[in-house]
Amino acid sequence: MNNSRAFRNSKEVFQDIVDSKDYVQLDRSMAIYHSLKDAINKPLKMILVFGKPGTGKSMMLNKLYKELAPKQKIVYIQIPIIDEVEFFKVLAYEIFQFNSPTALNFTQFMEISNHYVMETTPVVILDEAQLYSESLMEKIRLISDSRKVKFIFALHKTEKEDLIAKEHFKTRIWESQELQNATASELMLYIQKKLLRANFFDIANMFSHKSVKHIHQFTHGNYRDTNKLLYTLFEICSWYEENRPTQRHFTSIPVKYIEMAAIHTGFIDA
Repeated sequence: MNNSRAFRNSKEVFQDIVDSKDYVQLDRSMAIYHSLKDAINKPLKMILVFGKPGTGKSMMLNKLYKELAPKQKIVYIQIPIIDEVEFFKVLAYEIFQFNSPTALNFTQFMEISNHYVMETTPVVILDEAQLYSESLMEKIRLISDSRKVKFIFALHKTEKEDLIAKEHFKTRIWESQELQNATASELMLYIQKKLLRANFFDIANMFSHKSVKHIHQFTHGNYRDTNKLLYTLFEICSWYEENRPTQRHFTSIPVKYIEMAAIHTGFIDA
């Protein structure tokens, strides 16, 4: 495979798609993942996973869901259901297979849940939990108090975490895990593991510690931003391979290409 085609194909590795098959195991994130799995087996009512956008929350939750789904009842609601009655209708169906012809309110859901005795407590993962209303979050708290359902919340780390931080939630969230941006060393492993997994060995070897530090300077180790920059970087590399053949024989990623990608993606003001 020529370099131009290799670069074109390599960029697909860094599409921003949430798929557990693309999960890259790094020591710090895997430690959090195993702590999260252990927490599910504890008599906890509510578990919190938080971090800035792009730190890998959805990817980790997707992996958790795929791994646990064959073993126990686990529901993953990736896109928040803002309407309360629709939320309880979906929850009743996903947990108890109760197919209501109409929407359900909180009281009706609790009545349905009281009719079911489950071997293990079902787990519900709520992604983007910061988008749920205070009223609905209060009802979710009451459901968790009944011990009929265990909840895992994932939310962005922002200044608007007031509801989750309130005392009546603090006493129920017994496990809290924070995901952070990658260090430069972790970002090096992340990039190389993704490329090596896709059999792009020559491309992976083009990334030096110096070039990855340069990437880290622009993305601060944020995985989503890194994916965005690398996707554009490989488009630039491919263009040079095809249109500037006299410059095509490079064995490492040129810094100027990284800077060009940073300009194209808005990390540098042109």
